[in-house]
Amino acid sequence: MTENVGRRRTAVITGAASRRGIGRALAERLASAGWGLGLLDIDAEVEKAAAALRAEHGVPAVGAVADIADPDSVHAAVCAFEAELPPVAALVNGAGVSSPVPFLEADLATWERVMRTNATGTFVVSRRIVPNMAERGYGRVVSLGSTAMQNGGGTYSKSVYAASKGAIEAFSRALALEVAPRGVTVNVVAPATIDTDIMGGRITDDRKPAFLAQLPVGRLGTTHDVAALIEFLLGEEAGYITGATYNINGGLRIG
Repeated sequence: MTENVGRRRTAVITGAASRRGIGRALAERLASAGWGLGLLDIDAEVEKAAAALRAEHGVPAVGAVADIADPDSVHAAVCAFEAELPPVAALVNGAGVSSPVPFLEADLATWERVMRTNATGTFVVSRRIVPNMAERGYGRVVSLGSTAMQNGGGTYSKSVYAASKGAIEAFSRALALEVAPRGVTVNVVAPATIDTDIMGGRITDDRKPAFLAQLPVGRLGTTHDVAALIEFLLGEEAGYITGATYNINGGLRIG
């Protein structure tokens, strides 16, 4: 069913430029299922990513450079998507920044940088896209949370990052209630210990033991693990799921 939806509709993914990121892995997965793609990132590499997906999968894909916390920048990017792609049926708020700075060393600039990208960026992009979904009577929104919010800090990032992800989860639950009658679902996927650049760079062999010691499954998570879960939540079959948080953390947090 996801394939059928994708052939006539578009998914917008923020944070899709990094070759090692969840957004890029998801874009590859959705492209293989025939989705149109609007890829948004502050890194110009996003335009090359879209071009590669067009060439490999033959799907409509547009990459746009934008600051997700700047409404004008986001508006211009989404206008480009709307002009060239099928109607937007799915939004994945994947862009984010980490913060390994402990609270006692953090300053206001650290707080504002992380909150601006993670929390404000999620609001700004959602505010631009979700109203059109509600008007059409169909939509899927998935935002990336984190086990760090639930555990009071992550395996890498600390309190400021946890707070920003807590804001995303609270916002998502409230938004889910507001737009459910309009056919739009809103959910959160909360990963832990995924080998991406947000973990302070690649988790090399010398760093790996400290992370593995916390994971009952005995391995690091991959971007493909997370992308598979998000793809399910974007599908028509997930229409009875909203306001939920899906943990994908290798057993780091149970319950």
